Amino acid sequence: MSSRERILGRVRRALTDVREDGTFPPGSDLQYERAVRRDYLTEHGNRTVEQTVELLAENLADYRAVVHRCAEAELAAVIGRLLSERGARTVVVPPGLDPSWLTAVDAERIADRAESTPLELDRVDSVVTACAVAAAETGTIVLDGGPDQGRRRITLVPDHHICVVRVPDQVVSSVPQALRRLDPTRPLTWISGPSATSDIELDRVEGVHGPRTLEVVLVGGQSSAEVNW
Repeated sequence: MSSRERILGRVRRALTDVREDGTFPPGSDLQYERAVRRDYLTEHGNRTVEQTVELLAENLADYRAVVHRCAEAELAAVIGRLLSERGARTVVVPPGLDPSWLTAVDAERIADRAESTPLELDRVDSVVTACAVAAAETGTIVLDGGPDQGRRRITLVPDHHICVVRVPDQVVSSVPQALRRLDPTRPLTWISGPSATSDIELDRVEGVHGPRTLEVVLVGGQSSAEVNW
């Protein structure tokens, strides 16, 4: 028996008699005889909606994502401008993405297909998606593979990702609050800034296992001219 099998076996045995509420039945001979306490904080501090969105923007920028904010009516123009400034000639589009978001896009649209190979996706310049939820305290965006987000790989292979977050509907303060909105059986991708890693000398390298550039568009009711960041 390998170490892995031994560890997983112990976990299965430890959970055998656990009830739905996390407690053990009377007389249980298991090592742990009380439920795990889950009374930790689900949010740190009291913030208004505007402060929560501001914190999300600050933490996204701290992780080296590029943050933009606009009104719903401006979204198509913003996405078109970002792709144009990037020089994107091709862009991957999830099947459920709102078509109105791309009315100002000149780049060739590439469908998110199961048959697409990693090499084909690597040749694509950009990808545009929505998201499932965003956590302000950690500057994290979560994708769950929904129709407007597409397969996980389309946000990992192309070098440029534009992600749209609806404000305030898709913004929560913390990871525990985000988890309440997510289905754990779905393919969740947690994004905190562009892909990055560091070697033993702490030299940061971006784009190793995901897009080198992440641009987040916070779309809400206010015009970009009315927002002070």
